[in-house]
Amino acid sequence: MEKVILIKYGELTTKKANRNLFVNTLYKNICDKLKDYEVKISKNRVRMFIKTNEDENIIVNKLQEVFGIHSIVVCYVVNNNIDTIKQSVLEVVSNIKFKTFKVETKRSNKNFEFSSMEFNNIIGSLILKNIDNIRVDVHNPDYILKLEIREDNTYIYTKEIAGLGGYPTKVAGRGLLMLSGGIDSPVAGFLAMKRGIEVECIYFESPPHTSEGAKLKVKNLVKTLCKYQAKIKLHIVYFTKIQEQIYKNIDSSYMITIMRRMMYRISKNVASSNNCLVIINGESVGQVASQTLSSMNVINSVTNFPVLRPVCCLDKLEIIDISKKIGTYDISILPYEDCCTIFLPKHPVINPSLEKAINYEELINYEELINNIKVDTIIIDSNYEEFDF
Repeated sequence: MEKVILIKYGELTTKKANRNLFVNTLYKNICDKLKDYEVKISKNRVRMFIKTNEDENIIVNKLQEVFGIHSIVVCYVVNNNIDTIKQSVLEVVSNIKFKTFKVETKRSNKNFEFSSMEFNNIIGSLILKNIDNIRVDVHNPDYILKLEIREDNTYIYTKEIAGLGGYPTKVAGRGLLMLSGGIDSPVAGFLAMKRGIEVECIYFESPPHTSEGAKLKVKNLVKTLCKYQAKIKLHIVYFTKIQEQIYKNIDSSYMITIMRRMMYRISKNVASSNNCLVIINGESVGQVASQTLSSMNVINSVTNFPVLRPVCCLDKLEIIDISKKIGTYDISILPYEDCCTIFLPKHPVINPSLEKAINYEELINYEELINNIKVDTIIIDSNYEEFDF
């Protein structure tokens, strides 16, 4: 028997005429993820196969960071000869301890002489005859033996490991993530990647009001997200002059509203110049004053650029749970303030007036400030080094 890692596509199989695009993108992403390992990868329209002499657990762990994979299976491959299948099944199950079991056969090879149900019974009887003190339990078995009988070979396995699902990153185009140092926006970026969006990030810093530690924190968040996308472009916007003008000239209750409107304008410009099709952020409805529906309406009115809010209907505990799973939570809670919190007013308006917002903006020459704003761009990957908190 030959051991291989089998990849099931899941949602990709619904794409019909576009399936090849999705499968080929997934194939490239997997090749990039496993470039440091000795593997041989082959694919067809319904499955992908990886052969390797590396530790299979390491390979499986890497594959669990790739979007577009429904499940990962370490399996044994044999030819479609019935006697060979039987012999191989006995070799597999003889190394496993169980009291109850069932057999599940999927037969895509319609030339195979037995139906799936018939072959379940044949293999089940074989196991019962050769292993003592066991019985069949089709409802709640200790052990499930799975067989896939395909045109080329038969695949024997016992366990499916869940993948991330979704679409392969980059298949849907590019989006610009408004990344702060908080918990929500990295999760929003992760969920956007899951829908096939290649993410770039924009971060607003206000030195000397924000620290170097706050920027390093954001870079570390980006590096963590690089587990799910090979490399990420980070645009660092020097927001100090605009933020100081807002602080000096605008009523404190409207400072956050005006600041967010400026961020949207700048993000739209950066997105357009980098061929991004959407802006992405971590806004969750009602979580803070700037994220009430009326605030979102006033803030969003400065641009007709599409805005995605992947966490908008999740509560905080759901967002925290995802952040812990993807590895960003411990970074996000480090105590470094970003520009959204340094001048936070005691009583920000929660139902701002668009007319008032426009009138307040007339007190500062924001168009000139935006046109002359400084933006630095760096590319971060999983090997990026610059972190010293």
